[in-house]
Amino acid sequence: MNKISAGDVLPELTVTLRREDLVRYAGASGDFNPIHWSDRMAAALGLPGVIAHGMLTMASAVRVVTDWLDDPADLVEYGVRFTKPVVVPDDDAGAEVVFSATAAKVADGLAEFDITALFAGEKVLGRARAVVRVP
Repeated sequence: MNKISAGDVLPELTVTLRREDLVRYAGASGDFNPIHWSDRMAAALGLPGVIAHGMLTMASAVRVVTDWLDDPADLVEYGVRFTKPVVVPDDDAGAEVVFSATAAKVADGLAEFDITALFAGEKVLGRARAVVRVP
């Protein structure tokens, strides 16, 4: 891990979510809600299509910070608000989500990062913030 100062920006992370990722996540999490695999059910509920699990999006987002850390166990706090869904098409391209993180505050051995998650140019997470231990 390198030295970090308030205002520093970590390298962007781009994650592509495909339908098979949703199936794997459903198996791991036990969340088999049909909005995560059935276009028909998603449409019946007024969604624009099958959507990624919110917790999968959240977990993907924090990687922009944990990939930078020497030890992911240095993550001490993390939270987000879900603002828009990530719609995952039934094709090979999937849905590309771009994550970035900026150090908002560094003090007393902790760094607070504001995380941005963009899908199709729109923020899909609000108030995404990670706090990590730093040297």
